[in-house]
Amino acid sequence: MSHAFASTLKPFTTDSGKIGQCYSLPALAGQFPAVSRLPVSMRIVLEAVLRHCDGRKVTAEHVAQVANWQANAARTDEIPLVVSRVVLQDFTGVPLLADLAAMRSTAQRLGLDPKRIEPLVPVDLVVDHSVMVDHYGTKDALDLNMKLEFQRNRERYEFMKWGMQAFDTFRVVPPGFGIVHQINLEYLARGVHKGPANVYYPDTLVGTDSHTTMINGIGVVGWGVGGIEAEAAMLGQPVYLLTPDVVGVELTGCLRAGVTATDLVLTVTQMLRQRKVVGKFVEFFGAGTRTLAVPDRATIGNMAPEYGATMGFFPVDDKTIDYFLGTGRTTDEVEAFEAYFKAQGLFGVPLAGEIDYSEVVKLDLSAVTPSLAGPKRPQDRIELGQVASQFASLFSKPNAEIGFNQSAERLTQRYPVNCGAGESAGQAPPLAPGARRDVEEMVSNRPALAAVEVPSSVVCDIKASAKAGFTLGHGDVLIAAITSCTNTSNPSVLLAAGLLAKKAVEAGITVQPHIKTSLAPGSRIVTEYLTHTGLLPYLEKLGFALAGYGCTTCIGNSGDLTPEFNAAISQHDLVCAAVLSGNRNFEARIHPSIKANFLASPPLVVAYAIAGTVLRDLMTEPVGQGSGGKDVYLADIWPGSDEIQALLAYAMNGKAYRENYARIATEPGPLWEAITGVTGTCYSWPRSTYIAEPPFFAAFSLQEGASDTVNADAAAPENAESVRGARIMALFGDSITTDHISPAGNIAASSPAGQWLLAHGVQQADFNSYGARRGNHDVMVRGTFANVRIKNLMLPAQADGSRIEGGWTLYHATAGQQGAAASAEKMSIFDAATRYLAAGTPTVVFAGEEYGTGSSRDWAAKGTQLLGIRAVVAQSFERIHRSNLVGMGVLPLQFKAGDSWQRLGLTGNEQIDIVADVDLHPQSDAQLVVTRADGSRTAVTVRLRIDTPIEVDYYRAGGILPFVLRQLLQNTSGK
Repeated sequence: MSHAFASTLKPFTTDSGKIGQCYSLPALAGQFPAVSRLPVSMRIVLEAVLRHCDGRKVTAEHVAQVANWQANAARTDEIPLVVSRVVLQDFTGVPLLADLAAMRSTAQRLGLDPKRIEPLVPVDLVVDHSVMVDHYGTKDALDLNMKLEFQRNRERYEFMKWGMQAFDTFRVVPPGFGIVHQINLEYLARGVHKGPANVYYPDTLVGTDSHTTMINGIGVVGWGVGGIEAEAAMLGQPVYLLTPDVVGVELTGCLRAGVTATDLVLTVTQMLRQRKVVGKFVEFFGAGTRTLAVPDRATIGNMAPEYGATMGFFPVDDKTIDYFLGTGRTTDEVEAFEAYFKAQGLFGVPLAGEIDYSEVVKLDLSAVTPSLAGPKRPQDRIELGQVASQFASLFSKPNAEIGFNQSAERLTQRYPVNCGAGESAGQAPPLAPGARRDVEEMVSNRPALAAVEVPSSVVCDIKASAKAGFTLGHGDVLIAAITSCTNTSNPSVLLAAGLLAKKAVEAGITVQPHIKTSLAPGSRIVTEYLTHTGLLPYLEKLGFALAGYGCTTCIGNSGDLTPEFNAAISQHDLVCAAVLSGNRNFEARIHPSIKANFLASPPLVVAYAIAGTVLRDLMTEPVGQGSGGKDVYLADIWPGSDEIQALLAYAMNGKAYRENYARIATEPGPLWEAITGVTGTCYSWPRSTYIAEPPFFAAFSLQEGASDTVNADAAAPENAESVRGARIMALFGDSITTDHISPAGNIAASSPAGQWLLAHGVQQADFNSYGARRGNHDVMVRGTFANVRIKNLMLPAQADGSRIEGGWTLYHATAGQQGAAASAEKMSIFDAATRYLAAGTPTVVFAGEEYGTGSSRDWAAKGTQLLGIRAVVAQSFERIHRSNLVGMGVLPLQFKAGDSWQRLGLTGNEQIDIVADVDLHPQSDAQLVVTRADGSRTAVTVRLRIDTPIEVDYYRAGGILPFVLRQLLQNTSGK
């Protein structure tokens, strides 16, 4: 079949004279003049649509729609984007691999070729989510933590090794190399790809982690999606997106001395969250953008999910080329990259007036100030000098105002840590500066992990110190972590942290040993340049020893606090703090006992570890006392821009990058080499509490029909468009995150998931985390809505006005006919769902603004579906979770402006009918009918958030997974 735009295939030449071909955007502009003023990100999308125009999945009409993109127009058209590759992290990658394995098992049961299930684009899984900070503050912490990681996750890693040999295009970057986004930035992204007929094309991707957008910093179009959407992409399905608005952010000026990229990204996050950019592309331009180094751009791109955008895109320019050379890409790759982007008219950061944007937002970089964000949301930026006063203010504010609902007089009170007789309230004495810290007591209580030997020289002195009268108070910093892809990928802030540590040590100030300090870089390269600059020993001296190469504290893998600390926090309802260089600080994410979590640059993490409290104003009060009792202020130890600049060359050593990443194949490490998995085309599903065949294809058939529902236990609806006689599972407020819906952290023994694990012979010490067990649906469905901080507002308020926390609901067993009085029984959401499913009763969830914000985790949608929840009705949705709900066959419905469940007066004992347009027209109106206990009815119009025609097809098929599998197997069987 001839290409509809074959005339746009044109040659281009590199500096060394090599000739390639490309589908030329300048040539296409001859037919569509508007192309030259399209945002750069939209032109890259256009190139992919142009190149894949086959008249079937991608048509000439699609090309014309994108080429004629208008800055301000109704957004009704969908764009089919075929991506170049897919990246995964292990928490989301393992359930994705389980789905692929289940597809192959289904094909085998149907007598069809399992090899038909094969990724058509390269897939890279980076293992970065599994390492925990159990050991910290000592030079052997990395070794001990990795040994624990492999003990806990052996079954998962065996499964990954099966995937490596079963699928031709599936690669794994083993544990210990770094975080997926930094590895993507430094190594996996090659700039341009070369296809058949010497046709070059730009790198594009989707990833199963919301922070995939970090790659936008080097001009790559890519974003985070749920695992189910990524599966479709890797199996040949285009990623369909509604034609977006593109918000241009014009940066002017330059950052002042002492202001970091972290300060900038927190400012951008606050600003753009207020501008409501959810579902939109954000593209940075202007003279100020040109001044930013690539790592600074990547930092801003990384937090696109926090400000709500699909992307935070930066065009390619000379700084991008320098970064590629400095990180070890080959000369041929860089030449092709530069020549291609120049030939396409895509090279360089545009200035004001050169591009048509849907909206322009301006930010003067010189106005950015040192900042933190918190204590519960990343968009709540606080200037450094206001952190102490803001904490004090929030301390007594109600939860609805992001406060802690405490009595103001408790703010300065301190409470004993009960480790022995004779404790009394008062000020804690300073602990010995040279004390070692560890979690030996925690490990010693885990007999199943006894294979990891704790050296006799490592002691835990917390208990001994506590016996001397150690106390805790509100605002005390208990966790200080240099962590996360957002900041550890940026040499300027890592070197700043090292320089600040050097000056602090030289001034004689220390970090109290009860504070859990850790350094977890996103790449081994960080350790190399911190070592070569001589800064690592100073960080170690303050307790920031290397704890692992992975996400660690940022995703809740902070390891536990001591039992005594947990008990004191719980007993006295303490609001203690964590300060981390991460990107998210949602409730209970960092640690279940830590209620106040602040995002900060790495040097400020070190500073707050020294200060030991967020109640100290670091702009006006001493950070600590140094030699001879001298007060030391932040200004005394803050590094100068010239000091940082002098060391940056150590971080851009191409040879070091090449040698490091070559070891993925040549020296993956003895722990990884010792892992062996099952072999064969199809997985044999050995008994495991980590990996189990998912139920999503249990009722699959090649003919589309009612049996395709991915929850075989759910009652079949009378038609796909209606939900009748549903009960309310939960009434939620605003900003319910995917962490609330499907937590990634600790599994409580008393929770439904914990009880299931205990019943299957797993000791509590071996529970691991929800994130690590995403390959087992029995654990994950029991963990859905099990976050310890989630508040179901259908439960009555407590005597003090506070709300019950945790995954609870009121189960209503209807007596008699619809609308009759019903009994209400408090129980876990999982137990209630089990009863509703057994009775054939559908359920719905109601929520406020920003439902599903946060991580891309598809288990937030999978778990929702497996609980039998047929619809979620919210005031607004975050992009990825809305897509995931549709992908799992759950109806997302959005209240019209001014409407809410509160305005409807819902209490939870009502019954709900939902009647949508029989044809499920995208974004059409639906009727929501509320039947109250007295039989009265209220109807309201809501908007169907199935946004595109392909999503209608997905929903009717029972979700993306059966839709894609049916396509693949019908092609195989000749149907």
